[in-house]
Amino acid sequence: MTDSDDDYEWEEPDRHEFSDDPLGHTEVRAGMTVGELVEQYGEAGIGAASVHEAADVYAEMLADDDCTVFMSLAGAMAPTGMRTVVSELVRDGHVDALVTTGANLTHDAIEAVGGKHHHGAEHADDRSPREHDEQLRDEEVDRIYNVYLPQEHFSLFEAHLRDEVFPPLEAEGTVSIERLTRELGRANAAVNDREDVTEDAGIAAACYESDVPVYCPAVADSVLGLQAWMYAQTSDFSLDALRDMTPLTDLAYEADRAGCLLVGGGVPKNFTLQTMLVTPDAYDYAVQITMDSASTGGLSGATLDEARSWGKLKKDARNVTVTGDATVYLPLLVAAARERLDG
Repeated sequence: MTDSDDDYEWEEPDRHEFSDDPLGHTEVRAGMTVGELVEQYGEAGIGAASVHEAADVYAEMLADDDCTVFMSLAGAMAPTGMRTVVSELVRDGHVDALVTTGANLTHDAIEAVGGKHHHGAEHADDRSPREHDEQLRDEEVDRIYNVYLPQEHFSLFEAHLRDEVFPPLEAEGTVSIERLTRELGRANAAVNDREDVTEDAGIAAACYESDVPVYCPAVADSVLGLQAWMYAQTSDFSLDALRDMTPLTDLAYEADRAGCLLVGGGVPKNFTLQTMLVTPDAYDYAVQITMDSASTGGLSGATLDEARSWGKLKKDARNVTVTGDATVYLPLLVAAARERLDG
């Protein structure tokens, strides 16, 4: 550059990371489908762009006939209205193995046998949050954020376990946790049909009917686990947590390609990802929905790129993280992916 403007010549900078891909603007109109909306998200940035990419990766995962799909399900998904989203994925062949919590299996079974969760409030306007929960305690109503569950439904669930689920297992002695969840699914389906329950038989029943294994490595951390422990005090029934490791690892080992949909974090997420540590391969696709921050160093918020450093994802794996409430984003992603598959 010289002192004279006439002598100035602009030189294009050497930009290794920049590509000429101008941002667009999301257009929203009446009557558009979920898939069309998510496609419009691709014109935008930040979270919208992540949702668009996640739908793309998830649809590709499901469309890959040689891909074994693992799904982890943590958080209060069953009691907050996500049962049908998951059970229909299972019934349509989009889940090959489910890893979840004992809490989700508990609340899934409650609805399968006739119990119901109800709309509630986080707190009452005329009382302090503490006074609100104290009143709920007195009235024997359990609260999950803005969802209420009368405690008599837990009594229904406990009777279901004692009468329908545990007795067949007692004759087998020590069983795997997957064997327990399979028997739970069978019993849920049977009672749901026999009692003509209005609500769908749910996730565990769909897995049982579709021959999809359900792994619950932290089952003791739930009402289901508490009841199993109590039943074991006066019977020969017991659980062997390590027995599930072989079939789950075999499923990953034998997969031509593998993908995972990680809903929430915690034990289900880690259990699903760590399977690849003892196989010669790793995940080809991975989508996670989480509200946790990576900056804490915890597993729930850990990025999928971090998982790549462990060898849980292939170097060239397609992966994306959506940060937000899974009760909002899981149905959105599933609907968009289904629309793409149908198209």
